[in-house]
Amino acid sequence: MMRRLIARNASLNKVIADRVGVAATRAARAVGLLSRTGLEPGEALWIVPSRGVHTCGMKFAIDVIALDEAGTVIDCVANLKPWRLRLPRRGTAGVLELPEGQLEATGTQIGHRIELATGGAL
Repeated sequence: MMRRLIARNASLNKVIADRVGVAATRAARAVGLLSRTGLEPGEALWIVPSRGVHTCGMKFAIDVIALDEAGTVIDCVANLKPWRLRLPRRGTAGVLELPEGQLEATGTQIGHRIELATGGAL
């Protein structure tokens, strides 16, 4: 059974993903979303620890949010296409990968605070 997290933009009081998987081991971080053909609405992947991401080998574009230890958005990239690299940002503790368009749909921006909370088990 895998833990499920919910990602909520506390600055806007808006859920940005309600089915967040966690990639916290070296193996899980290495695979990330490479085995997927897309993310459904509500899905996301929390990669921790992580400072930067790449989409080499991926089959779809994603939105990316970099969070510091306090959960503050310190970097965000909309529509990061396959075969791209987002260099690390100083202070990044983890990265949340979301379906393309989710940043715009939720209004999430640099400076917002994101909370990751347990939402039950899958």
